[in-house]
Amino acid sequence: MSLQTRAQAAPGREKAGGGRVLPVDIGAGRQASVTEEARYMYAITRGLGPEALAHSTGLRDAGLEVVEHRGLAAVVSSVDLGEFGEDALRKNLERLEWLEEVVRVHDAVIRSTTALGPTAPMRLATICRGDDEVRRRVDEWFFALEQVLDHVEGRMEWSIVILVPSQTSAPDAACLGDEVHDALTSLSAASRRLPIQDPRLTGRSGTMLFHGAYLVDADSGPAFESHVRSLAEAHPALEISCRGPGAPYSFAMLEQR
Repeated sequence: MSLQTRAQAAPGREKAGGGRVLPVDIGAGRQASVTEEARYMYAITRGLGPEALAHSTGLRDAGLEVVEHRGLAAVVSSVDLGEFGEDALRKNLERLEWLEEVVRVHDAVIRSTTALGPTAPMRLATICRGDDEVRRRVDEWFFALEQVLDHVEGRMEWSIVILVPSQTSAPDAACLGDEVHDALTSLSAASRRLPIQDPRLTGRSGTMLFHGAYLVDADSGPAFESHVRSLAEAHPALEISCRGPGAPYSFAMLEQR
């Protein structure tokens, strides 16, 4: 049995190379002239002052800024609507290299924000016309945001994948997913079964048996990882991959609440 531990990837559809494609919100990015700018929203947190991200950058190396409203803080940067407006987005999302770069930066900003406080990640390409629209979004989502941030505060996400390697016989595999899920749920504040995916999309071979996410108290992370190792040792015919700790995508995306 092989146990692999790596940094948590962003949630969404797996793609070649092991990354993921995030959900997309293109509703606010209307058709615009090339020179018109808007605000790209990465995440919402609280207790984050404007200076916390003063030396950090987002998409196209634009400086990250904080829009504060009702005790919450939206992490944003300026983008060109000629690239991120609705019509442009529909075309750019079909370009794999463009999409990979946007996903990478989007996820990096969310990871940086998560390190500073409880964080609700935004959907990929959440575009607002300006700071007033950012504040309107915060107003619209305020109560859900408060619940999400309370839920994830002081906690991080770990994900587990169980693979049956090619040409491996595992007669107990059908029950193993439930066994692992129940054991790890008992150590978590919340858990979620994630869709089974084709492991070839991550460069692996075999059959994916189980995919789950777990919200774990930050100080309980080492114990959680140790328990996963024990499960791996108990099932040497299988491959258990443990990713974390990472941003709580599976428990803090507003559309999942």
